[in-house]
Amino acid sequence: MTSGRNFAPQRHDRAAVVTAALTLLDEVGLADLSMRRLAATLHVQPSALYWHFTNKQELLGAIADRILEGVVPEAQAATPEDRVYTTAHSIRDALLAYRDGAELVLSSRALRHGAVRAHGALVTALGTDIDAANELAAALFEFILGHTTLVQQRMHAESYGAAAEAGTHDHSAPETTVFDTGIRAMTLGASSSRLSV
Repeated sequence: MTSGRNFAPQRHDRAAVVTAALTLLDEVGLADLSMRRLAATLHVQPSALYWHFTNKQELLGAIADRILEGVVPEAQAATPEDRVYTTAHSIRDALLAYRDGAELVLSSRALRHGAVRAHGALVTALGTDIDAANELAAALFEFILGHTTLVQQRMHAESYGAAAEAGTHDHSAPETTVFDTGIRAMTLGASSSRLSV
């Protein structure tokens, strides 16, 4: 006996696909985020996704952009160092808001997809010497991505009891202290004439 419902294929725009992919990312993680699984979630054939995205890498780049869309350069702090510090924490918070968010953005960045907004926010926070700011912003962003990926992987491992207890083999400072120290060290002197406001 049939239910009588009509299961006609649904139409989704690019934004809806990204929204569904983010929800799926939180549910299954990056390793299990496949085009086939996403298509099943949207009740479409996998080929339908390729109307919106050339390949999975382009989709991941769009997800990376969505994860970081709320990042804006800090405008209130007086010095470039303080502006960068606040902007860096904004990026870190955005990455940690989604399961495997840092790893996804890191892999997209490696393939030169997505994450332009976060880089631009760091450039703006640094100052007006665009060439120097671009170089330092790239280094800062890669530090943020690497550190946050490490933290997120450790959090995931701890949730499964797979990580060693703090202090057993690791004599480093707490993660936020390491993050803050790295950002401060990398922006030391950012208010000099090379990166003037």
